[in-house]
Amino acid sequence: MKAIVVEELGRSELRDDVQPVAVGPDEVRVRMRASGICRTDLSAAKGIWPTRLPVILGHEGAGEVLEVGADVDTVAAGDRVILANLRGCGKCYFCLRGERYLCGHEDQKGAAEHNFLLAGEPAFGMVGLGAWAEEVVLPEISVVPFVGDDVPFEIASLINCAVMTGVGAVIRTAEVEPGSSVVIVGVGGVGAAAVQGARLAGASTIVVVDPIESKFERMRQFGATHTVTPDGLAAAKEEATGGIGFDYAFENVGRTDTLRAAWDATRLGGMVVLSGIGSETTETGLSLYEATMEAKRLVGSVGGSVNPLIDYQMYLDLWRTGQLDLEGLITSKIDLADAPEAMDALDGGADISRQVIIFD
Repeated sequence: MKAIVVEELGRSELRDDVQPVAVGPDEVRVRMRASGICRTDLSAAKGIWPTRLPVILGHEGAGEVLEVGADVDTVAAGDRVILANLRGCGKCYFCLRGERYLCGHEDQKGAAEHNFLLAGEPAFGMVGLGAWAEEVVLPEISVVPFVGDDVPFEIASLINCAVMTGVGAVIRTAEVEPGSSVVIVGVGGVGAAAVQGARLAGASTIVVVDPIESKFERMRQFGATHTVTPDGLAAAKEEATGGIGFDYAFENVGRTDTLRAAWDATRLGGMVVLSGIGSETTETGLSLYEATMEAKRLVGSVGGSVNPLIDYQMYLDLWRTGQLDLEGLITSKIDLADAPEAMDALDGGADISRQVIIFD
């Protein structure tokens, strides 16, 4: 079957000699139908996001269950499912404390177990998934069934990263209060979803910061009240908050300079939420003095702090009732073979929220 493979960092290619492993007792085989392209895929291809090679890229997607193992009882062949690397086992320390998104975090980051064969040799799915393949074999806990034949696969495919990370950071991680002021730094797919999350949470002021001005009209449709390029952030802070600073800042880029911008834009005692993923060596650029004396909370948000078994269907219901514009997140639909070029466009700073692979 076909899949997008990285054998050498910095070079991704379409291969046709990839196979999923055999289905184990607690595993399922899924035919992929749609998969989004995220900047984290690009980071994995470059080695910024730690992963084992060779790796099949892709971590955001939806498909149909083709086969289930003997011990699987939560899904059946024919079910429509969303991939879920953060669903959790339901039994460990983190799951029992309502933090399913932290279950197996380190193992999934490096894909401890291979779930593909490349020319007969082991190959690894990104974060244990590998959504840019025609088929994938996954543990039962890595899929979540969703209700409603009216939901297109390209809509469902956005849930496991762009939507859960962006909307979840606002609603679950930060628990933004109605009437609050919010600044969102970086509006790719995750940031664009965060704009909608801030609107859903009832934020009165939603400022978007991004260097690509062609995104701004779309962000205003999603709920942004102000849109500025990075050099306009200081003036926007003055205009929107009287210079006090924003109650919440969401950083979706993963760079030291953008974290600094988010931090400086936040009021004393406010919250800065990190959804952007830098490398393991990316520094915060903050001093211990200011971190203490400004009393701001710097919070990491893994997958929007969601419980996939509850939140995925909630997001689809919000889409169904017109409260989440997921069609608007999709800036293009592409074939699997176009994925390397699509990553190049993302890396080049194009006006992109989500490019979605549609499988035949």
